[in-house]
Amino acid sequence: MTEASLSERLHKELETLLANAEPGERLLSEPKLAKQLDVSRATLREAMRTFETQGRIRRRQGVGTFVVHPSTVIESGLEVLESIEALAEQTGLSVSMGALDVENCLADEVVAEKLGLDVGAKIVRVSRIISADDRPVAFLIDQLPDKCLTEDEVNGSFTGSVLDLLLRRGSPLLDSTRCEIKAVAADLDIARSLDIQRGDAVLCFESLLFTVEAEPIDYSFSYFLPGYFRFHVARRVGKNQMG
Repeated sequence: MTEASLSERLHKELETLLANAEPGERLLSEPKLAKQLDVSRATLREAMRTFETQGRIRRRQGVGTFVVHPSTVIESGLEVLESIEALAEQTGLSVSMGALDVENCLADEVVAEKLGLDVGAKIVRVSRIISADDRPVAFLIDQLPDKCLTEDEVNGSFTGSVLDLLLRRGSPLLDSTRCEIKAVAADLDIARSLDIQRGDAVLCFESLLFTVEAEPIDYSFSYFLPGYFRFHVARRVGKNQMG
């Protein structure tokens, strides 16, 4: 059997195995599963990584690998900036804010450059976890000049979205965001927050939010667990078409 046909056969068998398993069910250990599927552990591990990236399975260090069937999928176009909470409400899905950390700190060189501040300027850093299906699905970090957000505001009626908080307040007026989208390997902080293993793939939005006066106000990172989010972009055909 060729390597390509072996891979295709393995993916089909794993697809069937996961489809027939109950959510939260623990799979056989890697050696036993590799033996059952008649493949090497290295081949199995590579195939499993694909399903993990898709959010179909979840590994827990020292515990095992578990099947995931997300009942909550947040789908959105990327043309309009909206919070997770707003998207969930529109689709009737239930999400909640988990651990919240608000700290006053000083801007390092990267944050200072992004926000147009001096190095060492005071900023507010808000990090929190968003949960669905009784598990963390997103880890969000916002960094703003301290004049833009106070601890009292966040510790008041804050439900998890800095964007929604600023929109409700109505000041400053917000205009647009510049966002870089990429897949990254989870570092220790991200892995702990999302209950995954260090090095697992997550979707990252690195964003800079601007006011109507083109002032950068929020430098943020949003880490999304695969399988619980689906993003799409509507694109127009270019004008320079062959006629």
